[in-house]
Amino acid sequence: MVEAQTWKTRRMSNPRLDGAAATDNQVLDIPGTPPGDVRNTSYSNGSHLSPNLLTALIIASWFMSNIGVLLLNKYLLSFYGYRYPIFLTMLHMLSCAAYSYVAINFLEIVPRQHILSRKQFFKILALSAIFCFSVVCGNTSLRYIPVSFNQAIGATTPFFTAIFALLITCKKETGEVYLALLPVVFGIVLASNSEPLFNLFGFLVCIGSTAGRALKSVVQGILLTSEAEKLHSMNLLLYMAPMAALILLPFTLYIEGNVARITLEKARTDSFIVFLLIGNATVAYLVNLTNFLVTKHTSALTLQVLGNAKAAVAAFVSVMIFRNPVTVMGMTGFAVTIMGVVLYSEAKKRSKVTTH
Repeated sequence: MVEAQTWKTRRMSNPRLDGAAATDNQVLDIPGTPPGDVRNTSYSNGSHLSPNLLTALIIASWFMSNIGVLLLNKYLLSFYGYRYPIFLTMLHMLSCAAYSYVAINFLEIVPRQHILSRKQFFKILALSAIFCFSVVCGNTSLRYIPVSFNQAIGATTPFFTAIFALLITCKKETGEVYLALLPVVFGIVLASNSEPLFNLFGFLVCIGSTAGRALKSVVQGILLTSEAEKLHSMNLLLYMAPMAALILLPFTLYIEGNVARITLEKARTDSFIVFLLIGNATVAYLVNLTNFLVTKHTSALTLQVLGNAKAAVAAFVSVMIFRNPVTVMGMTGFAVTIMGVVLYSEAKKRSKVTTH
């Protein structure tokens, strides 16, 4: 305990902040950070579980929370009839802000990091705006298209990341990396052409969500690039979530009307809506917490691999629960897209090894 306290004191007195490397596997799209020296900190001490069992439980929790929030969003927005995706996203943000505050300031999962300048504040605000766009589009798409199709489109994130990196930072990848993106795009074309419940608006907003997720990861690399400005993913979530909630507030009031009053009136006659909303918002935070824990106990690469598996599992579970029709061509397209993402990850890994 003394050693842990010494570590904490040393970290809190150090003005340099942990780096946040973005991943593309999160529903809320908060970047998961390879935590560096945080990897073996004291909050895992005292566990009576074996390391392998603890890692397995964390991965299982990650799967359940990621798939759970997708299914809950789909149920609320499409089947339950709660057609307020912006307000629902705002509840997610408020939940993430509250739980992050408790996790960092009371449970001390990671050391608290502070915003050091007005310039850094506006950079985080810009990321929050892109973040809002991505999450609202993602939740809105679930009103119109099945979870399986949503996940197939979401798997194309590497394609948009490569495009934005080229356009914004002029960063060119190797020919092998760009070649691996071809099946990613080809697979989604196959899936779209054969999707029985295809909806053009749902498809477009889901594309917008995927592009927004990719844009945020690229912009984050530009804005928070100096050692003094890098934030650990848990701290970045702590600051981005309330900013995102404030950005979303005027939009939900203007577009969704008296959604708060409608929700309260509905809660008086159907208390199940309260359970759904609180549970949904809590699971939304658990997605981000388990993202961090998986990275801590394994690696960022493992998180990417699990993200590919999660997309397939989420698609299968949603078909089993919601009984949305699927076609052989649609499943083939999804499989081709996932294969392309795997090839892309391998090509990226080889290109980094060659570069270094």
